[in-house]
Amino acid sequence: MNDRYDAGYGGDQYELVGYDEYNQPVYRQVPAQQTQQPPQQQPYDPYGQQQQQGYAYDPYATGTQQQTPDYDTGAQQAYDSRQAPQSGYDPYATGTTTAYDPYGQTATSGQQPRVAEQTAYIPQQGGPAEDTEAPKTPETGERDYRTEQFAFVEEPTDDSEDVIDWLNFTENRTERREEAKRRARGRMVALVVALALVVSGGVGYLWYAGKLPGVSSSASKSGTTTAAGAQNRDVIVVHLHNTAKGGTSSVLLVDNTTLKQGTTVLLPNSLALTDDDGNTTTLAKSVDDDGTSGTVDQLNTVLGTDIEGTWRLDTPYLQNLVDLVGNIDIDTNADVPDPAATKKSAAPLVHKGKDQTLSGKMAVAYATYRASGESQNTQLERFGQVMQGVLRQLTSDPTAATTTVQTLAQILDPPLTDKDLGTFLAKLADLAKSGDYKTALLPVQNDGTLTAQASASVVKDVLGGTAKSPDEGSAVRVSVQNATGVKDDTEKARVVLLNGGFTFLEAGTASAASAKSKITYSDAADKENATEVAKTLGLSTSAVTKGTVSANADVSVVLGEDYKPSSSS
Repeated sequence: MNDRYDAGYGGDQYELVGYDEYNQPVYRQVPAQQTQQPPQQQPYDPYGQQQQQGYAYDPYATGTQQQTPDYDTGAQQAYDSRQAPQSGYDPYATGTTTAYDPYGQTATSGQQPRVAEQTAYIPQQGGPAEDTEAPKTPETGERDYRTEQFAFVEEPTDDSEDVIDWLNFTENRTERREEAKRRARGRMVALVVALALVVSGGVGYLWYAGKLPGVSSSASKSGTTTAAGAQNRDVIVVHLHNTAKGGTSSVLLVDNTTLKQGTTVLLPNSLALTDDDGNTTTLAKSVDDDGTSGTVDQLNTVLGTDIEGTWRLDTPYLQNLVDLVGNIDIDTNADVPDPAATKKSAAPLVHKGKDQTLSGKMAVAYATYRASGESQNTQLERFGQVMQGVLRQLTSDPTAATTTVQTLAQILDPPLTDKDLGTFLAKLADLAKSGDYKTALLPVQNDGTLTAQASASVVKDVLGGTAKSPDEGSAVRVSVQNATGVKDDTEKARVVLLNGGFTFLEAGTASAASAKSKITYSDAADKENATEVAKTLGLSTSAVTKGTVSANADVSVVLGEDYKPSSSS
């Protein structure tokens, strides 16, 4: 078989040199020789391919081609690796005679320079093939293969997608487990923090309340008192003057800015005070006689507090205030008759019940109402309900509250101003709306002095002060026994005596009614005091006699049917 390609008649010849990566034959042009060369031994082909000789191209020729004999039909000379040939290809390159040049160049003598070879390829081929044959090493005569001569192709396998899916599944599962662990750790940390806060809060509360074991006694003696005294409070006193029936009702409005707590402290009229002359008097008498400034000083002395101002609120101004805030809603505890009604069968102005809406007129009637047999404290509690209802309805904006106060057009007692009162009421209104507001009655004894209970529950905790009642013996002690047959007369006499500056001692109710009242003294020095007691109660001075008095009393009084409490109620 002839592996040479004849391009035309007498044209150049091509010989097969190998195959490309697409298994297509690759040819190259055979150079022509100027002189006919002797038959050369066929070179050794390590890949088992046979090369054919044909027309050779002589790069040094002048243009004429010489045709060399074709040795394809003859037998090839055997290659003897043990003897170097005189002519032909020397595989070990040991001879110096004329050898075969694999690049198509024939050397006649010595080593000839190589000429650039033209490699031709047929049109349908992609390009000339690269000579990838590795050179032989002179020492061993073996091919010297290098790494850059090889190309490694990674062929995808059928299991590659399955492997990728399994890796993704494993990675996602691991991430989910790690995320679950992180969430579990986060929940555990949050739970521990919450428990720590609860425990610390409980311990703090027990410590503050003085109930912590081991430290409760010391805290109750020093810590609690110091904590209550260190709190900041704003206090003003309000005196409600009943312009229609007479009498006053007094309360303290307290804003504890430290605890964010508002309180209305109800002050009974029988609260014992000491006037400027050192004499014992009552709160009601002090308001009537000494006015606002003297009463504030006396209250500060007794309660150990610091009152910043006095708000005199006459009943007409209270009515206007309720109308300005748009009526109030409170729980009433009694049916209040209409003061303007001419018939007893007329419907009540205020009905008893829950969430009763009161106008200004109704609020005044309810705040000043005192039924027969009721104590003054009961009426005082109704006034406290009205004040808290007004605060719940009042605006929490200081500017708007100040405008409401200015609209009342009342003259305030110095140093209280419209702006100060409006700002103060706005703060209390905010506390009343949020539910941080309460009403507390200051408990006093029958003689008007404060008890330890009052000092602990109201004076110390709410006002942050220390109670200091007038010294015993500074006022005349009057023992009163009721023999009028009317139970309410004892309370009315008590109020009158306390307002007169006397100390009231209750002696109970007589088993039988007495027509005449009796006033008795045992010491001649108390005769003048007994006479003054008779005048205070509206009794005749002829009822004063010397005799036996009850224990711990300076003057004893038995109220008879001739006692008319109208002047003292």
